[in-house]
Amino acid sequence: QVQVVESGGGLVQPGGSLGLSCAASGSIVSINTMGWYRQSPGKDRELAATITSGSNTNYADSVKGRFTISRDYAKNTVYLQMNSLKPEDTAVYYCNVDLYVYGLGYRTYWGQGTQVTVSS
Repeated sequence: QVQVVESGGGLVQPGGSLGLSCAASGSIVSINTMGWYRQSPGKDRELAATITSGSNTNYADSVKGRFTISRDYAKNTVYLQMNSLKPEDTAVYYCNVDLYVYGLGYRTYWGQGTQVTVSS
């Protein structure tokens, strides 16, 4: 009933910038928090940034000052602008959406993941 589709990602040199977007669609009543998590090989999935329905944002210490999360409420879309990228930002980035679904109630959905590689 709900689809979460990510776009963006790719290969970028250290110091470069990249943007990700994630759109949720389907039988959505309302969306609470949207966010981005990331997972590097051999490591657990970790939070990068989140944004609530009230536009409150939260960032991992490792990305503060470099990443910016934003949201288009009308389009049910969340964005992640990543600047001053470092090799340690290399990971698969996953979109996470907490929402209320018609007939199902509150649910959490994940996107399929998009690879971000920072390398010269």
